[in-house]
Amino acid sequence: MRIAIVGGGISGLVAAYRLRRTLGAAADLVLIDERDRLGGILRTAEIDGHPVDLGAEAFVGRRPEIPELMRELGIEDQLVYPAGKRPLVWSGGTGHRLPERTLMGIPAGPESIAGLVDDETVAHVAAEPGRPLRWERGGDVSVGALVADRFGEQVVRRSVDPLLGGVYAGTADSIGVRAALPTLAAALDAGAESLTDAIRKTLPPPSSTPVFGGIRDGYQVLLEALRAAADVKVETNTPATRLTRTATGWHLDPIGAVDAVVLATPAPVTAALLRDIAPDASAIAAGIRLASSAVVAMTLPKDTELPDNSGILVATGEPLRAKAFTLSSRKWPHLAARDVALIRASFGRFGDDSLLSWQDPDLIRAAVEDLTTVTGAALRPITAVVQRWRGGLPQYAPGHTTRIADLRSATADLDGLALAGAYLDGVGVPACAASGTAAAARITQRLN
Repeated sequence: MRIAIVGGGISGLVAAYRLRRTLGAAADLVLIDERDRLGGILRTAEIDGHPVDLGAEAFVGRRPEIPELMRELGIEDQLVYPAGKRPLVWSGGTGHRLPERTLMGIPAGPESIAGLVDDETVAHVAAEPGRPLRWERGGDVSVGALVADRFGEQVVRRSVDPLLGGVYAGTADSIGVRAALPTLAAALDAGAESLTDAIRKTLPPPSSTPVFGGIRDGYQVLLEALRAAADVKVETNTPATRLTRTATGWHLDPIGAVDAVVLATPAPVTAALLRDIAPDASAIAAGIRLASSAVVAMTLPKDTELPDNSGILVATGEPLRAKAFTLSSRKWPHLAARDVALIRASFGRFGDDSLLSWQDPDLIRAAVEDLTTVTGAALRPITAVVQRWRGGLPQYAPGHTTRIADLRSATADLDGLALAGAYLDGVGVPACAASGTAAAARITQRLN
């Protein structure tokens, strides 16, 4: 039995690992990736002698996928949690506390955003439950359109955009409610009387469980453990160029005949590979748009005076080029123990890739200047590393859940083929791992 996994990100590696566990040593698993390394948009580099993640550096700790996976792989001792500090929001030329009791920045009441927005907006939010709510059950709109209508534009730009920008490298205008905030859509479908009512019904109960988790020595530890446990033949610098059906299975260029295929690839690559065998599915995947981003990771002298916060999110419309800063040495206790301070500056929003064409020294200079503005600190970077992620994050536009349902329907009769990846059911690492697990289960079921 020969199975090809196209794409060596977390989705593809998890799919390979699950297939190996289910099918045993007899299965011939081949993983190919067009890059020169595995990991997709996860990458751990060494900076000043220490591992530093240059892609995602945390995962939602309240989802079970990654902690359970780490326990299975015997690397649970690498699991770490943040210090519990909160970020600031930079708006109007000053730092504000991140609003509490919000769902992705959407407040449960006016008290959450007092001070971040003007008094008129606070009053508008307070009066929202008394205004008739128009919501089409089963429908979808952008998060920005919904929140601006009910709470005002300032709430969108100063509270919602900074959080959505960190997750999707987009804005509230490019992200749909139903895909990004499914519990909110469910509350509105169930007849919530107002957006305030829906948010209050949606917020999880107070919990002492950390919201996020991380990996002490970076995601490379997880990637290497998955590759070893999957016992998969890996071919990097090997793009898949064409996929066709045969009488007994599939033919994938350039590796030849296989019994089954997992496409753990970005939406545009998936679209290209489906073009000949499922044109309708290909057109759907091709319609999913992507955002690019860049990270500048810097080390500073350990005694650099930085705010006692986990990071600084930048509101839309501020005259800064960076969209966020992670004060990693404040956020993570294990990083605070290092002999340098570690900062990550993030750039790039959907629809504006202009900064990504800058040379590395220009991006580093912008990161230092903007960080100086928001912290007031005298900065003397020791080392700075730039990582660009071109087309790294899919945009969950309004109607995304319907689009994915149609994509699955259009590929349902393709026996021995499964899809995985960030464009399906969530861009976070746990969601990608879950998609790899689901793809492996589909392949196993069809082969059996």
